[in-house]
Amino acid sequence: MTDYAPLMAMAQRAREQSYSPYSHFRVGAALLTASGKIYTGCNIENAAFSATVCAERTAFFKAVSEGERAFEAIAIVGGKEGETAPFCAPCGVCRQVMAEFCRKDFKLILGNESHFEVFTLDMVLPFSFTQDDLS
Repeated sequence: MTDYAPLMAMAQRAREQSYSPYSHFRVGAALLTASGKIYTGCNIENAAFSATVCAERTAFFKAVSEGERAFEAIAIVGGKEGETAPFCAPCGVCRQVMAEFCRKDFKLILGNESHFEVFTLDMVLPFSFTQDDLS
């Protein structure tokens, strides 16, 4: 897939389902698998902040729980309620989850429906810790 606009639109729609009563920062993600399926996710907060889960991990965990193990790209859209940030990068924990399941050339599409940039996992997590480090 080289036209990521539809994936960004799905991330934007997923963002509308965000449960973010504390930060009011809504994030949506749309994860493209190698088989062509798309899994969406939104951030879900909790009063005990450590129990909060990000949109990216929601999408990954939905896909993995259904047997997917090969991924091509993820689109991420976020921002305060009522606005969309020009750029919403994944947190470190989400990047680590991506490193568990994705190749270094996995694509991250960051921005919004009208303007976005494409990065690779290796660009956003250059010194990743993976299962290879455990051998």
